[in-house]
Amino acid sequence: MDKFTTLTGIAAPMPLVNIDTDMIIPKQFLKTIQRSGLGKNLFDEMRYNQDGSEIPEFVLNQPAYRKAQILIAGDNFGCGSSREHAPWALADFGIKVIISTSFADIFYGNCFKNGMLPIVLPQDQVDILMEDARRGENARIAVDLESQTVTSSDGQSFTFEIDAFKKHCLLNGLDDIALTLEKVSAIDTFESAAAQARPWV
Repeated sequence: MDKFTTLTGIAAPMPLVNIDTDMIIPKQFLKTIQRSGLGKNLFDEMRYNQDGSEIPEFVLNQPAYRKAQILIAGDNFGCGSSREHAPWALADFGIKVIISTSFADIFYGNCFKNGMLPIVLPQDQVDILMEDARRGENARIAVDLESQTVTSSDGQSFTFEIDAFKKHCLLNGLDDIALTLEKVSAIDTFESAAAQARPWV
C-alpha cells in the first residue's frame, strides 16, 4: 500500500446524501476479486446511459473533474452493504481523499485498509469546501495528514480528527498484511519453538 502524507488535488463536488455502496459500485461488478479495473465502473449507473454512453451532467464525466483525487460528499457516504469493492473502485479511479460530515462505519474502515483517507468535518466546513470544489480544476484543495489539516484553494484551513493507529498505518503505507509482516521475526521464533515443543503437530 502506498504511503499517504500530503495531497494537493482537484476536488469533485458530490453533495448527494446517503450515497450507498451499490451506487458506488453496482452489484453486477462484484464478481471479481481483483482490486484493479473497477474504476471504470465507479458510480456506473450515474455515469453512463444504458447504451454505455457517458451522462455529461455527472460530475466525474465533466472535463474539470476527470482527474479528481478528492471527493467532497454529502452526509452518510458509503452506507448500505459492506462491500469492499466500493473503496476498491474509488481507489482504482484515483480517489485518495473523501470529505464528508459522516461515513458508514464499515466503509470508513475499509478506506484506510485500501490507502484512502476519509475525513469527517462539520457541515459548515464541508459546505465551504463543496463551494470551493465547484470552481473546477483550478481550485486545488490541500490535505496534510501529519498536521491533520484540509486547506481550501483560498487558504482557509480546517483541522480533522483521526485515530492515531489509522494515521500511523496511512503515513507508513501499512495494510493488514504489512502489519503482520512487521512481526515476522516474532512469528518465526514462535513457530520454531512450537515445532520443537509439539513435533507431532
